[in-house]
Amino acid sequence: MDFQAIATAPADWTGDGLVLGFFEEDFAEAGTLPEQLTALDGKLDGAIADLLTEAKFAGKANSGASTRVGRNTPVKKLILVGLGKSEKAKSESIRQAAAKAGKLAKSEKCSTLGVALPTVGDAGQTVQAIVEGMSLALYKDERFKSKSDDDKDEDNAEYPATVSLLEADGQADAIAKAEQILSGVVLARKLVAAPPNELSPQTLADTAKDIADSHGLELTVLEQDECEKRGMGAFLGVAKASATDAPPKFIHLTYKPEGTAKKKIAIVGKGVTFDSGGLNLKGPGSGIETMKMDMGGAAATLGAAKALAQLKPDVELHFISAATENMISGHALHPGDILTASNGKTIEVNNTDAEGRLTLADALVYADALGVDAIVDLATLTGACLIALGNDIAGYWSIDDDLAADLKTASESSGEKIWQMPLEQKYFEGIKSPIADMKNTGPRPAGSITAALFLKEFVKDTEAWAHIDIAGPAWTSKEGPYTPAGASGYGVRLLVDWVTAS
Repeated sequence: MDFQAIATAPADWTGDGLVLGFFEEDFAEAGTLPEQLTALDGKLDGAIADLLTEAKFAGKANSGASTRVGRNTPVKKLILVGLGKSEKAKSESIRQAAAKAGKLAKSEKCSTLGVALPTVGDAGQTVQAIVEGMSLALYKDERFKSKSDDDKDEDNAEYPATVSLLEADGQADAIAKAEQILSGVVLARKLVAAPPNELSPQTLADTAKDIADSHGLELTVLEQDECEKRGMGAFLGVAKASATDAPPKFIHLTYKPEGTAKKKIAIVGKGVTFDSGGLNLKGPGSGIETMKMDMGGAAATLGAAKALAQLKPDVELHFISAATENMISGHALHPGDILTASNGKTIEVNNTDAEGRLTLADALVYADALGVDAIVDLATLTGACLIALGNDIAGYWSIDDDLAADLKTASESSGEKIWQMPLEQKYFEGIKSPIADMKNTGPRPAGSITAALFLKEFVKDTEAWAHIDIAGPAWTSKEGPYTPAGASGYGVRLLVDWVTAS
């Protein structure tokens, strides 16, 4: 799709499909025509009034309707979308309405589309949200199909091909910003969706190299021998069972602004490219076939790196992932083994399926040593968080109230939902070990909290740290307004909004 911001008003635009957005209060009652649309309705042979009546359209959130207009009118199809109540409207309302409009435009085969949605926030935010919502809703990953679904259409055309954002002259920068962010979200979706025979730790390292080469970032990839020298026993304990053609890779991308950096931030993503559970093998009904998504944190980290490298914030950024598989073999980690992490802490492994926190332990020690102002880690870490918050909301824990508040603000602007959970130190008793400093899992109650407490043990000097458990939203079984079933690309927009506001 080609997006363009133009000054043309809806009444003067001509093309295949016209999208109009409404709040609930635009209607005195369902089916009534807002006064400001009377003139346009006349140009469209009364199509707006007819559609309002037939569809009982009243501007409710996530509602939409479409119809064909007369042959001698400026547009061929009319699409209406609702945004709910104006006092509750946010950028997310615009994203969802744009997603609805994009899907209706595709089904109506509108090649050229004009979009007029009410401004929420400011004009730039509204334009950005339209581009994000429509693009993400129409995104399709067909890399592994022998024939594209679009190839099955007789005309094999793109719908919509051109999208004109009406009365938005001067907002080209907002479109460009949205497309830069989208490039990171799409990358994250592709990484998470890729099958494990196509995506390995080496693939993540190669992806990091592509980002570094394309956008001028610095890249360090620590091989297994270097990780051994650094004492990364927790990370390498997980990696022991991997085949020789899938060795672990410790990835560190660095972005530095041209001028003086306002802050120095580390983003750490869990990078387990396939999680079999290890010798505590995942059983029937465990969703093992979806465990290619266990590197969703690394995908969000690399996606954010790609987006932020283009946006060029005046913040120094470090993107880190300890990438490995969690497999079974004669060399596999045993339940009962004791590992020593790179900060000297010892860990009794009582469940090899709690491997993500072991890889993150050494990654956090590494990030902590960089002297950063803040660390945020993202991980598909616990089923307990999924049970607590479901598929749509990530849980997060923080040792710093300001960081927690900033992440919440970023969540509200990006539309990627998070909910703060408690770091109840008393619960650490559940992961104490009689023979080591700690165990890698505790009792079933509060499993996501004890996991966060485990990670906290590997952050010593950084005053602001937050852990985000994305087990729910990284991979979804149901299609959302602009999220396909499967890989969502969750976390990229959240991280971008947090960093750029820092």
